[in-house]
Amino acid sequence: METESEPYVRLASLRQLHQVMADMNTARSLADTLQTVADGVVHALGYELACVNLVRADGDLVVAAFSGNQAAEALITGRVGSRESWDRRLGMGEQWGDLVFIPHTEGWVLDDDDVPQWYTDGPAPRFEDEWHPSDRLFAPMYAPGPQGGGSSGELIGVLSVDRPRNGRRPGAWGREALQMYAFQAAIAISNARLRSNMQRALVRLEREQQALRASEESFRQAFEYAPSGMAIAEMGGDQHGRILRTNDALCRLLGRPASAMRRYSFSDLVHPEDIGTLLRTSAEGGRAELRLGRRDGTYVWVSLRNSVVADAADGPRFLLTHVEDIEERKRRELQLAHRASHDSLTGLPNSAELRSRLSARLCRRPQSASDAVPDTMDAAFGHALFDSGGHSFDFGSTTDPYGAYDHHVHVVAPEGDRDDGTKGLAVFFCDLDGFKSINDRFGHNAGDAVLIEVARRLGGGVRDGDTVARLGGDEFVILADGLGRADAQDLAVRLRNEIIQPIRAEGRAVRVGASFGIGWAHCGMTADEVLKSADERMYVEKRSRPKQHRRAG
Repeated sequence: METESEPYVRLASLRQLHQVMADMNTARSLADTLQTVADGVVHALGYELACVNLVRADGDLVVAAFSGNQAAEALITGRVGSRESWDRRLGMGEQWGDLVFIPHTEGWVLDDDDVPQWYTDGPAPRFEDEWHPSDRLFAPMYAPGPQGGGSSGELIGVLSVDRPRNGRRPGAWGREALQMYAFQAAIAISNARLRSNMQRALVRLEREQQALRASEESFRQAFEYAPSGMAIAEMGGDQHGRILRTNDALCRLLGRPASAMRRYSFSDLVHPEDIGTLLRTSAEGGRAELRLGRRDGTYVWVSLRNSVVADAADGPRFLLTHVEDIEERKRRELQLAHRASHDSLTGLPNSAELRSRLSARLCRRPQSASDAVPDTMDAAFGHALFDSGGHSFDFGSTTDPYGAYDHHVHVVAPEGDRDDGTKGLAVFFCDLDGFKSINDRFGHNAGDAVLIEVARRLGGGVRDGDTVARLGGDEFVILADGLGRADAQDLAVRLRNEIIQPIRAEGRAVRVGASFGIGWAHCGMTADEVLKSADERMYVEKRSRPKQHRRAG
């Protein structure tokens, strides 16, 4: 994983972390889940060693899984550390959120306790945040509480990690990633235990007809008191999917009483955008992540898993639905994705996101007479071909290089210097004039304040649906669709007039100017070609004005 000094997190690392979290929830047994948790720390979080210490029924912790070193794994797997010793460790050192870091300067006092541990050799740190071989980092795992929180439940285990591959103590992002991982691991372990109990209950229902009553009671207990939402629904017939019974956890999650839940099926509660996901989910053993509606009109992200349960040997079958609250994970995923695609200073889309949005509007084939879309078809389908961000939907074959654009509405551009009435996708390349002198005279804090304010003014000066992005330094790009040539010139003038107004930075009023170059995107061009065209026009516009007029003052 990247260090906190890097402005963005690699998408490959985010995908790897997401995949590991998904694997934790799809492991077939508790043992597989524990080993997947340990392996994920090594493969996705960038540590060389990881150990899962699981709380036993008597309160002590046993080493249940290990990853990263076979010799160390053979040495300590299965060994037990007392709860007293673990409580002592978790109560000392530095608190990094829910994490506990014990530096080597304090850890020597733990050498004689009964907690199983491994020993690594290495030189003393050469700089302040370098990892020492005797440093210890623990991530406690708590069972989900009544409201879905992590640390509000009881301790179910502790993740011990060692030897970051970059040789440094984890920074802010690394700590947050490990803390989030421990939170998800606790949910996965809790769910694995629940699934194990439910599977045993189902086996008893099939094989122990003489003990059917006892098995039903066991199932009822697992259903009613499960920490995650549970529901039983009809399977087959006219009432397929109608909810027959829910547990308290699901009622609390959706804010609906059990009596009201019996009036619905999950298709009635799912977000309209997720109805296709629900319908594609197989009834027998299907799993999906989607949004369910709460009573107050809001939606919550859940992981929905279906299993088939027979009422008796030859009796009717029902759907047993397990509903897990994944709102927190989805929120964190969105935060991580936003960091990877947006500028950390201004919050605007970054260069990569800008090119992605621009490329999504363009195809490789320029418009010709045979490609033109009839007006009637454009009127009937034009609004269905693009989402609110301008992204086209792929209705064609993925093997045909042009098949994906069979229903593509070509992006066109005004011709010549006169406004011929054509509306196109305008690309504005904005470069600030006089910005460097502000940085040189007043410092980078003043420069940052100017960039933030310029970003705000640009965002306030465009329409909803237009894109304002920071390309880097003092360069900004605006994508505005549906403009004619005169419209684009007017918008450039309005934006320049907004920018030249005085800006408060570090207690003083400063002013910058702006040079705008307007390019036009059309199919057959690449995103880089469009941006280069707008950039060249910006420099032409900048050179056409006297130097003393390039900045506002």
